[in-house]
Amino acid sequence: MDNQGFAIQFLDHVAIRVSDLERSAQWYERVLGLKRYTFDAWGSFPIFMLAGKVGIALFPPSGEQIDQKPGLRIDHFAFNVDRENFAKAQQHLHQLSIDFSFQDHTYFHSIYFRDPDGHQLELTTLVVAEGDFYGKS
Repeated sequence: MDNQGFAIQFLDHVAIRVSDLERSAQWYERVLGLKRYTFDAWGSFPIFMLAGKVGIALFPPSGEQIDQKPGLRIDHFAFNVDRENFAKAQQHLHQLSIDFSFQDHTYFHSIYFRDPDGHQLELTTLVVAEGDFYGKS
């Protein structure tokens, strides 16, 4: 719906703070196959880790003390995969000895796991016809 006078195209990235930029960049390359992008104009960070035009931006820890109020943080971030790649992702995580949990969300199936800093990731796949979910209002 275009009720603000503009339309969002897709989720671009989620910015996360990590304890070790290089370790996290390598993990996201190895585990999710994300491609690393750095730009001289920005210096050593952020490091963008992308699948096409979607991904994450890695930042070093903040020097600021952030008030950690319950419910006021990012719970997780999700990447969508097709059904074939959903099965391949589970095999890949098993091979890397990365624990994950499965959840049936009726319209989607998802697996959840954590990166080296404890950020929760979700890989999700649509298990019904697109119109049965995206066509609902």
